[in-house]
Amino acid sequence: MEIKGSVAVITGGGNGIGEAVAKYFAQNGAKVVIVDMAQKNIDRVVKDIQGMGGEVIGVQANVTSEADTAKFIKAAIEAFGQINIAVSCAGIIRDGTMLSLDKETGKVNRKMGLDKWQPVIDTNLTGTFLTVRDAAEAMVNGGWPGLLVTISSVNKVGQVGQLNYSSAKVADALLPKIVVGEFLMRGIRNVRCVGIAPGYTATPMLTGMNQEALKAILADVHLGRLVDPNEIARLIGHCVENEAINATTLEITGGLCYPGGIAK
Repeated sequence: MEIKGSVAVITGGGNGIGEAVAKYFAQNGAKVVIVDMAQKNIDRVVKDIQGMGGEVIGVQANVTSEADTAKFIKAAIEAFGQINIAVSCAGIIRDGTMLSLDKETGKVNRKMGLDKWQPVIDTNLTGTFLTVRDAAEAMVNGGWPGLLVTISSVNKVGQVGQLNYSSAKVADALLPKIVVGEFLMRGIRNVRCVGIAPGYTATPMLTGMNQEALKAILADVHLGRLVDPNEIARLIGHCVENEAINATTLEITGGLCYPGGIAK
């Protein structure tokens, strides 16, 4: 596969890693579909890509909705005639421990509710499934060469305080192997699936945090800095062009030596 001339659908494309991926593909000659919940983010990224001479459309959609997923898949095909790359970057966090204890009595005074559990599972796992499922359907029916990309996390190994997030991300990491196994069983040869598992990445949430806390995080990163979203975008681009990368999840962490809070 080549990036140039391909059509790439990026969910969560209005900021962070998704924005970097969308702009990278556009800069390298792909036609891009930006999918996001926030219309203002879509408009900004679309304007940026148009300013660099890229071909792009934006679609406001909720990745947890089957109707919305069908909408942005249809919009991509109507605008550009095919889909070759689908990157599922849409994601949220709702951190917290499963149980919290009262300091005086030692008894449980709070537990993680479905208001924190379900949205994370819905967006980070179900949203990924729907994007992968419907993009794969379009690629198979269209006979187009395709790559499906899930975004996992180094916290797939387990992170205290992120039971919901880690549970979704370990599933996102496993999904490519199972999906490609199904493709093999069904004789589907034109579509691949890979996962990308970033470490601590230079998104606004991390770059804007308390600098002493950030310094403590980076103490466990051999590279000594956050991963740049553009580095993740380039890795995904490499996966597009190297067809031997398939049915696996690749970590890009800068050398995070103690993922998941493993004791030193």
